[in-house]
Amino acid sequence: MPHYHTLQQSNAALALGNHPAIDAGFLGSRLDPAEATLLLIPVPWEATTSYGGGTSQAPAAIIAASHQLDLEDRVFQQPYRAGIAFVPPRAEGEAIHELNRTARAAALRAIDALEHGAGAAADTATVNAASEQLNRYVYEQARAIRGEGKLAAVVGGDHSSPQGLIQALAEEGEFGLLHFDAHHDLRVVFEGFNHSHASIFYNVLEHYPTVTKLVQVAIRDYSRDEARYAADQGERVAVFYGRDLFRRKAEGESFKAITHAVIAQLPQRVYISFDIDALDPPYCPGTGTPVPGGLSFDEACFMLEELALSGREIIGFDLCEVAPGKSEWDANVGARILYKLCGALLYSQGAIGRTPQGEEATC
Repeated sequence: MPHYHTLQQSNAALALGNHPAIDAGFLGSRLDPAEATLLLIPVPWEATTSYGGGTSQAPAAIIAASHQLDLEDRVFQQPYRAGIAFVPPRAEGEAIHELNRTARAAALRAIDALEHGAGAAADTATVNAASEQLNRYVYEQARAIRGEGKLAAVVGGDHSSPQGLIQALAEEGEFGLLHFDAHHDLRVVFEGFNHSHASIFYNVLEHYPTVTKLVQVAIRDYSRDEARYAADQGERVAVFYGRDLFRRKAEGESFKAITHAVIAQLPQRVYISFDIDALDPPYCPGTGTPVPGGLSFDEACFMLEELALSGREIIGFDLCEVAPGKSEWDANVGARILYKLCGALLYSQGAIGRTPQGEEATC
């Protein structure tokens, strides 16, 4: 019996943050994970968050918000019929919230010391060790899921959350990575943290050679070193900066043509990493590091649909940096992006069909 469905739903609620609506399950379903095709790994984590907080609350808030979604999809019909469920965490998963609290407190002390020109070696080491522990946890969850022949995805948490899943998939063979974000996330180390949310794709490129292509979309805030690092990767990295996307549209290029140009950069097998701040901030006002501009909700959904319809195989995904904030809006949008990601993955894997309205992409 695999680890990921050995606990009861009440234990999952505890590890997810004990949201009052959590027991109803994703999309209002109590589907046994053993019966699901796609398993979502909740990662309530924000240890290295550098500005706003709240991402550790995202998995629970997204599940609660998902209860009021209507489940018909214009392109992917009824993704839920393939079976989608959050993973009840293993026993050590129940400690992730406490690990996050401990690491977050240490991170805040380390950041404060850094800003005052002081050292904080012990606190920095605590954060790095906690991040490595989290990565191992997600990696082991992903390996267990894949070992059962099921599909896996991560719902974070800050953007350091999915590294363990990417590692597990990288051990299975080559693929490209489509990255939606306002930021490159290519910093070597950020604020002293080796596994910062701002370093995830530096770590991926440096440690997982089977990730043969990184395509970044809607990037708007970045350092000179990050832009130089991306350029130095040659054909392994392609960047579609937010201002360039706007200019192409302003000069009359259709968004469909732009979307196909993005997809054309990707190989046959694709992983999607979706940071919610790729969207224009009115869609995600609570996210930790919002940046003006970005994709509209419909543009992001269109790009996901066209990727699936292009015939490429989507092998996994993550959704990160949703922060519920003071309203349900962020979780509401996050739940809808999550459902679209599920539909794209399940369609590309042949687990669901498409509606007559969905035309095959030509890219």
